[in-house]
Amino acid sequence: MKSLVPRLERTVEYLMALALAVMVVLVFGNVLMRYLFNSGFAAAEELARLMFVWLIFLGAILALRHHGHLGVEMLQAKLPRPLRRACAVLSHLLMLYGLWLFLQGSWLQTVIGLDTYSTVLRYPTAFMAASGLVCAASMMVIVAANLVRIAIDSPAAMVPGDPLPPAPAADLAHPHGSAE
Repeated sequence: MKSLVPRLERTVEYLMALALAVMVVLVFGNVLMRYLFNSGFAAAEELARLMFVWLIFLGAILALRHHGHLGVEMLQAKLPRPLRRACAVLSHLLMLYGLWLFLQGSWLQTVIGLDTYSTVLRYPTAFMAASGLVCAASMMVIVAANLVRIAIDSPAAMVPGDPLPPAPAADLAHPHGSAE
């Protein structure tokens, strides 16, 4: 299981890089064609929009996994550890509820999108809504896993307001991580 998560993360990173590369090629190519030849690739905007939506939702999954979303922990940091854990449990339950609503809405949009097609390429718009399904389901797994770690008081649990663990010695030697 421990080797599966890094492989999944790496796969998501590759998919994000691919989506970004496709977007850059399509948009830049379309700009060149419009400027130089007074024409364009009609599907470029549609494909770039699809890639952008997937890029954002995949990035949100990775940001959650690496605790990269914004959070204000000033109040929680002042609380004693048991109250910090209680706040974390409550916030995780609220996040799971919000993600459940996100999942339900994405599911409904995906079902509707099976019979609705994009204007130029005529792909089912369910491809667009499916990004929300993937995002919500993945985030629910991440939040639920951390909630379990908090509930069993695992040292691996991410409790907002807890002091950060000390950085490895290699990261301290170089201000931006390892010097590789």
